[in-house]
Amino acid sequence: MSPLAAVVSILAAVLLGAMSPGPSFVLVARNSIGLSRRDGVATALGMGTGAICFAGIALAGLYTVLATVAWLYAGLKIAGGAYLLYIASRIWRGAGQPISMSGTALTDSRPGKSFWVGLTTQLSNPKTAIAYGSIFVALLPHHPPLWCYFALPPFVFAIETGWYTVVALCFSSQRPRELYLRAKRWIDRAAAGAIAALGLRLIFTAGHRGL
Repeated sequence: MSPLAAVVSILAAVLLGAMSPGPSFVLVARNSIGLSRRDGVATALGMGTGAICFAGIALAGLYTVLATVAWLYAGLKIAGGAYLLYIASRIWRGAGQPISMSGTALTDSRPGKSFWVGLTTQLSNPKTAIAYGSIFVALLPHHPPLWCYFALPPFVFAIETGWYTVVALCFSSQRPRELYLRAKRWIDRAAAGAIAALGLRLIFTAGHRGL
């Protein structure tokens, strides 16, 4: 496989992974509906920034350390799982609190905070680093040309951010927001449950080496 074909294949795999439903999708959709379009886009930017970190780890070969040093991988899974449980608990506690509209954005809109939550949520799952590493090892040539090291991270960022920005734009329109306001308690609790489920899975599988 040529380097160009390898890069295209990697980017296609990254896009398919981003499109798979998961906590990232839940957070972007919830922030877009429950806060504002800017918050949704800021969360998407956080996800894309986290993806750059994973791409850099994969290109540097550091994922091998996570895959081979059992205690480090287990520790990161436990820490990541605990952080996701913390995020889920905050969403759950706020589920019953009413929010009001102010113009086109909700009063709790804080894009900077949304960016940070998106970034830390993305980075809290070390399994994603292993998945990126596996994709890169499987598809990149053994000695890729230098341009691959410079091209892949920004392309990965563009794909992850682009996909979640589409999600943010779709879920931040007036109709989804009105539906959210009517069912806020249950939507927030469902989102908290999905995020908590991944957190618990990370903790309970900390001793397993598989993905």
